[in-house]
Amino acid sequence: MIFSIAGSLGIFLYGMRILSEGLQKMAGTKMRSVLKMMTGHRIPAVLTGILVTAIIQSSSATTVMIVSFVNAGLMTLRQAIGVIMGANIGTTATAWIVALIGFSVDITSLSLIAIGISLPMQFSKKAKMRDCGELLMGFGLLFLGLHFLQTSMPSLDGHLEVLAFLAQLDNGSFLSLIVCVLIGMAVTMIIQSSSAAMTVTITLAYQGWIGPSAAAALCLGQNIGTTITAWLASIGTNTAAKRTAWAHILFNVIGTVLALIFFNPLMHFVNAITPGDIFTMTGTQLNQSLPTFLAAFHTVFNLANTLILLPFIDPFAKFIEKIIPEGKDYEDDTYHFTYVGNPFIDSPEIYLLIIRDEICRMADLATGMLNDYRNVLAHPKEDLSDFVASEKKRESYADQMQEQLIGFCVQLIQKSQVQTSAGTLNCFIRAIDEIESITDSCYNLVCIAKERYSEGWQFDEESQKTIMNYESLVQEYLEYINRHMDETFDDESLKRSYEFENTINSERNRITMIVEARLTDSRNNIKRELSILEIIRHLEHIGDFCTNIAEAYAKAVKHAPVLQNRRQNLPPEKSAGSKENG
Repeated sequence: MIFSIAGSLGIFLYGMRILSEGLQKMAGTKMRSVLKMMTGHRIPAVLTGILVTAIIQSSSATTVMIVSFVNAGLMTLRQAIGVIMGANIGTTATAWIVALIGFSVDITSLSLIAIGISLPMQFSKKAKMRDCGELLMGFGLLFLGLHFLQTSMPSLDGHLEVLAFLAQLDNGSFLSLIVCVLIGMAVTMIIQSSSAAMTVTITLAYQGWIGPSAAAALCLGQNIGTTITAWLASIGTNTAAKRTAWAHILFNVIGTVLALIFFNPLMHFVNAITPGDIFTMTGTQLNQSLPTFLAAFHTVFNLANTLILLPFIDPFAKFIEKIIPEGKDYEDDTYHFTYVGNPFIDSPEIYLLIIRDEICRMADLATGMLNDYRNVLAHPKEDLSDFVASEKKRESYADQMQEQLIGFCVQLIQKSQVQTSAGTLNCFIRAIDEIESITDSCYNLVCIAKERYSEGWQFDEESQKTIMNYESLVQEYLEYINRHMDETFDDESLKRSYEFENTINSERNRITMIVEARLTDSRNNIKRELSILEIIRHLEHIGDFCTNIAEAYAKAVKHAPVLQNRRQNLPPEKSAGSKENG
């Protein structure tokens, strides 16, 4: 019996995952556009949470996404709380599907028809047809699992002692409600899906094993148990992500406590808005009415919880920040890109925005390195040992960013559900490589500066001015690229990039001719003149890398227009690229 129930639940969960993947694929680029709303105010954030959760059919998956967004700096805690509230409402869709369809029609025939139709569709040459077939397959397996779950439940005959125990839990006392809440919480923590746990609860109620009070209390416990997934995802993330996970926990705990305090009025209100009167029904009539009642109870509870706490998002966020103080997330010279995933979500496209912001952070790092080198060149120091060591750490930090971000992009390409996402990720990989090459060139320039000062080479005033002007031109180009990665990248931006490159190349040729002419003069220091050529070469390479980044980013934006106008979508407190690590 236990194995039959476990197997049935496994088919149900697998069907839910296939259904989720099919819905995400059909949503395609529209899904990414919806995500832009997440960085809006509290009402759009709540609506986004509802919509996204309804699409992917898992509040756990949505909250894991939110933890990852906050971890990357794409969202603030306050914005995340709004989306979490919406996710709690969106997850009630599964209960309504089960209640309205799962027990009122022949779901065996329905599931087999859906699976039968889906099979030929999955062999279609058209991607949309295959995605639709996958969606139908998910529906079929979900309802097939629900059918097996119903049939695997033991009959009431011969289990009178168990029935008597469960009847005690349905006596409406506060202690029995607490026990049911704890049971619901524990079961949901184990299977990590409140939708699946809710389906089991509805099935038990439909089969007559539990009554209204016990089932409703189990539902409350499941809302707490579902927070375990986001909490597990927050392990190893930064303070902001940890706060988000705890906000999810406390939000559901507060809602459950309020629901227990006002349990009887809540039950009567739900009873008033659903057909029939569960308090006077008995036997088969009660069992058949409970699925709809429980789906309504689940929805009313989450709606009420959101409406009550929505005006208090700011005080709630401040409370979370107080109980989880800011800590040092990582060592300064160590980069961590935390992949926050979940078994019920397989949507690489949603991570494009996060990777984009990490690339902007990397570009900030490269820009800062070049600016610091220029300051040193303008204000020579006798001992550059500490500065060289510091720049080496920053260059190593960029290497870590390159390795981790490209590794993650490769994973997403392998899982990509939308062809344009794979194209965008390939553009990202190229941009990451080019930015890392800029940090290499900056470090090489620092090493040249150290050698120059240790050898006592002095540039004449004209050479010093020429080098600094060329550095200024390259710095302007790099800042232009960095700025437009934050704002937008269109054909006009790309045209301006080519103008920068042509100017840099022309100036390089002019300076090279002057230096080569001076090399023929025996009065000049050959090593000093060669060092000028080396400096010019590295600076010109930085210009080339900037052009490559511009081309890659222009293609990425064409593949995914949602990447444009980053600053408009970033939290007002700070941008993800404003913090330069290392």
